[in-house]
Amino acid sequence: MRKLVLSAVLVTASLFGLPATAAEFQAGKEYVELKNPVPVAEPGKIEVVELFWYGCPHCYQFEPVLNPWIEQLPEDVDFKRIPAMFGGVWNVHGQMFLALESMGVEQKVHDAVFNAYHREGNKLDTPEKMAEFLAGQGVDSDAFLKAYKSFGVKGRAEQAKKLAMAYQITGVPVMIVNGKYRFDIGSAGGPQRALEVADFLIEKERAAQ
Repeated sequence: MRKLVLSAVLVTASLFGLPATAAEFQAGKEYVELKNPVPVAEPGKIEVVELFWYGCPHCYQFEPVLNPWIEQLPEDVDFKRIPAMFGGVWNVHGQMFLALESMGVEQKVHDAVFNAYHREGNKLDTPEKMAEFLAGQGVDSDAFLKAYKSFGVKGRAEQAKKLAMAYQITGVPVMIVNGKYRFDIGSAGGPQRALEVADFLIEKERAAQ
């Protein structure tokens, strides 16, 4: 069932809608307003979350559009990536991301992990395969395996699952602004317009503060 839902999201994600001004973005159309807002990690800042999976082709294609946008975000915006963990290899990859993040090396190898899966055919579906690959990226394999199996990372994995449920996501990539608004590439009308929706909602939250 998850695969069917994800497939529907990925199909719509490839569509690019007609241009629209920010004033035309509407709840129930380009984005959904959550009935039960989710508390943000850092009160006082506007939180933007991307939920993703390393095996998702549209997450991979979104990266070159998303990354330059992240780099120019103002100081009052707190951007976070959270792995979607729907079971199986999703959980394995999510735990890898969280282990790398706990080690402080996730940003260094994030693109390389995506490329390994989508360009090199390395599915990275076991901790041992991950450690071997990451060693080639300058990450200590023993330290990675220790972090991957740690109580702290497993606890953060459970927290990520709970957040995904609270956000009511059914596929990826999905973005959440300030724990209140959810949208994906398909509903927004394409990758670039998704970021325009994000900018619109960031400004909406900034004006409300």
